[in-house]
Amino acid sequence: MKPIRTAIVGTGFMGRVHLEAVRRTEGVEVAAIVGRTEDAAQRLGAGFGVPLMKTDYREVLRDRTIDAVHVCTPNAQHYSMTKDALETGKHVLCEKPITTAVRDAEELVSLAAKQGLRNCVCHNLRYYPMVQQMRQLREAGELGEILVVQGTYSQDWLLYDTDWNWRADSKVSGPSRCMADIGSHWFDLAEHLTGLRVTSLCADLQTFHPTRKRPKHSVETFANKLMGPEDYIETPVDTEDFGAVIFQMGTRTRGCMSASQVSAGRKNGFRMEIYGSRSSVAWNQERPDELWVGHRDSGNAVFVKDPSLLLPGARGFADLPGGHSEGYDDTFKQVFRRFYASIGSSGTAEYPQFVDGLRQLRILDVVLESHRARKWVDVPAATA
Repeated sequence: MKPIRTAIVGTGFMGRVHLEAVRRTEGVEVAAIVGRTEDAAQRLGAGFGVPLMKTDYREVLRDRTIDAVHVCTPNAQHYSMTKDALETGKHVLCEKPITTAVRDAEELVSLAAKQGLRNCVCHNLRYYPMVQQMRQLREAGELGEILVVQGTYSQDWLLYDTDWNWRADSKVSGPSRCMADIGSHWFDLAEHLTGLRVTSLCADLQTFHPTRKRPKHSVETFANKLMGPEDYIETPVDTEDFGAVIFQMGTRTRGCMSASQVSAGRKNGFRMEIYGSRSSVAWNQERPDELWVGHRDSGNAVFVKDPSLLLPGARGFADLPGGHSEGYDDTFKQVFRRFYASIGSSGTAEYPQFVDGLRQLRILDVVLESHRARKWVDVPAATA
């Protein structure tokens, strides 16, 4: 079959992750790389033998042989690039958040539907095998009624005021940083796993460093720890380093979560705990092949990933046999495999779509409103 030709827009941390995962996806060919500078595009694309490297994404969109586009740029560029791609007939896979404003996300949802194009927002954390096992256990009734959902997403890469990334600039990242960047992953997974919707919440946010030392030259995500005082400019910051939310899911289910980018020692500490009336499950992204299952009246258990022992609905998300770890980069492969398989197919898309990205922006808007007003706020029920 003729391969699907795709372009990667963005050459930073996420652009490279996407490029490597696409190259592991059956029937897909990376046809172009778009970078902020010619040198950045060449550095990433040449090593992978990508035939076309550009600095203007519009040139790539005009290429009728390219079928799809990955948008892996800073947040403020997502809306315009995605809109342009859809209008030129390209299927789009966009990093989250799909936009920095709800109204723009609503427009993209409508445009993708009008154009009849496949669209995906990259909530890749759904696709760890043991995460899918959690969902299957819940759907099979093993957990009973969901009573409590709790956890955290904690990192330490912005602990010091000398730590900088474009996400700290609200003009580039949008009005929220920590909750938009990693809190959105947590809420997406909470709703995906439980099948419930957050209906009301109360949030508290904190900016521990109202000024940060911005590097005088560009640095890549997570790569700013070896710089000296002569390399910085004092820069005001108006986005949060930490957020905590208590929330309701319907009439009975209750939850609490925190997101932090200033938690010393936590490199990528995503934890999800779901407590049901029959049993409980807990998962830690830093130990992704393990799933804890808790019981009231019998021994608890820690299951290690083995496709032959997973429930049928989760088995297809594990490619390697038991004892062979599948981690962060594999989750992108699983998303991309399903995204590209849906192109040309009339079947239901089995991946997070723009409407899911819109859902997370609506939750984020309520988080910001609750923090400003210092009160509980209802989350809109609409999903489109």
